[in-house]
Amino acid sequence: MAFRFSVGRKIGSGFGILIFLTFIAFGATLITLNQSRQINDRITNLYTPSVSALQELNILVVRSKMFVSSWISTQIESEDKGKLKKLIKEEYPDLKKRVNELAKGWNKEDKASISAIFNILDELLANQEYIMTQLNSFESYQDPGVLFEVKNMVEDADGEVNDKTRSALNKLSILIDEQRAQSTKKNKEMLASFSFLQLVVVGLGIMLFAGGIIIAFFTVRTIVRPVDEVKQLLIRMARGILPDNRIKGGHDEIGEMSMALNRLVATMKLTTEFAREVGSGNFDSYYKPLSEEDTLGMALLKMREDLHVNERMLEDKVAQRTAEVVQQKAEIELQSQRIEVFYKQVTDSIRYAKRIQDAILPPDSVVKKLLPDSFVLFKPKDIVSGDFYWFEQINGKVLFAAVDCTGHGVPGAFMSIVGYNLLKQILNKNQDTCPSHILDELSKGVSETLHQRNFEESTAKDGMDITLCSFDKETYEMEFAAAFNPLFIVRAGEIFEIKGNKFPIGIFLEKEIKKFTNHRLHLEKGDVVYIFSDGYADQFGGSKGKKFMQSQFRNLLLDIHRKPMPEQKRILDQSLEHWRGEEDQVDDILVMGMRVN
Repeated sequence: MAFRFSVGRKIGSGFGILIFLTFIAFGATLITLNQSRQINDRITNLYTPSVSALQELNILVVRSKMFVSSWISTQIESEDKGKLKKLIKEEYPDLKKRVNELAKGWNKEDKASISAIFNILDELLANQEYIMTQLNSFESYQDPGVLFEVKNMVEDADGEVNDKTRSALNKLSILIDEQRAQSTKKNKEMLASFSFLQLVVVGLGIMLFAGGIIIAFFTVRTIVRPVDEVKQLLIRMARGILPDNRIKGGHDEIGEMSMALNRLVATMKLTTEFAREVGSGNFDSYYKPLSEEDTLGMALLKMREDLHVNERMLEDKVAQRTAEVVQQKAEIELQSQRIEVFYKQVTDSIRYAKRIQDAILPPDSVVKKLLPDSFVLFKPKDIVSGDFYWFEQINGKVLFAAVDCTGHGVPGAFMSIVGYNLLKQILNKNQDTCPSHILDELSKGVSETLHQRNFEESTAKDGMDITLCSFDKETYEMEFAAAFNPLFIVRAGEIFEIKGNKFPIGIFLEKEIKKFTNHRLHLEKGDVVYIFSDGYADQFGGSKGKKFMQSQFRNLLLDIHRKPMPEQKRILDQSLEHWRGEEDQVDDILVMGMRVN
């Protein structure tokens, strides 16, 4: 078969040339960029940090000389003496470790140089430690022999400290210059590689431009013009116009396509009239296929028969579907009404449960009576809450607690009622104001109430976290015990955290019983005490959607602790809402504050 320069070969040859030139440009660029990146990484991660670290070491040597001179001249304990101790024990070892890590990438000569410098510095700092031990008391400064020895070491031009300091600084200066020279050399290498890349890209760009023009001219002459003629014919056919003129074909695929298109036009003219008749509903119109192999003709005849049958079937289906849709619409409306009624019943029940839960919480009047200078910030996540606060006064002491039950919403609310009732029962039964004893009884009560008979049948989720305080307003004595949640005290501008036990309320009766720890504190006037659940610190928000975190919560309390308690509550609420933004509230929130007056 004779070779034919087909359309595919024409296009393939043109694109092959362009791809080859592009591949060369891409490869040269990739290699140069990779080399430049390696050079830049070495400058950024090795030479620049090396120069910086060596300069720090240079400054450290100068500082050590200055501090040891101050040690000799100052008999009393001074700031420079503390700095010298820190320099020898902390700063020098850390800097030495960092320089040695960087030195792994140096050449052999520089590694030997830094090793020699560290040998000198080790001896230098050993001499300085010797001076520190010789002059370690007031009496030692009165000894002329000691003073003469150490001053000669430091102040004499040939003294050991002076000589080693000078030697170390000279060697460091040389090594710093060497590292800078290495950095400059690598920069020049990187600039040279970019210059080479520029030449390659410009040359290949010129070749691509010239080659593109040649390929474009050849493509227009042999491909685009014939394709445009076919396109114009197809555009007219797309508008429903069957042309009378025929197009000439060449000896490639486009020529073959042109001849096929001419035959297609002739066939479409024959079928147009038949299609018009069938489309008007004349299913008895006459049509004869061009041959037995005329697939289109056979399909048109089959289409006429199918359309005739489908027309009758469609009329029946439309009537049937219309009846079904009417029935389904009625069923959907009925189900929607039932769902609305059920939702209202559930919501009303939960709202009634909230009224019951609100009824067991102490009102503001009781809180202000027991702790006049205080606040309670209470923000349930759902209608009802798993957090609750509790106040009671017995035997001259005010007991108050912040409780976080398992879960939130309805499950948490059930647990809160269990916890509230157990606290009331324990206090009515024992009259004991010791917080740890109360929590021991509460833990036992929760376990018995929830039938936690053994480890396998119980779950770690059945319980609560709590901070319970007992405050004597006459003596300013406070006792407290806690399960997980801590207690914060702000005194004289500082905030202190006292942690509770790391296990929750609720135990297994057949496991080892854990006792809660009782803490005793003596408060002073002006002290501010905060207890809280974990909901505030765990709230997501901010610009990155992260948790508020307890550290930020501590700082906020420290910033506002001098403000009046109502103002503190307002600021805590506004700060939380600002942090939360568009995020959902993730948990119930409870924060309680009390100022000692």
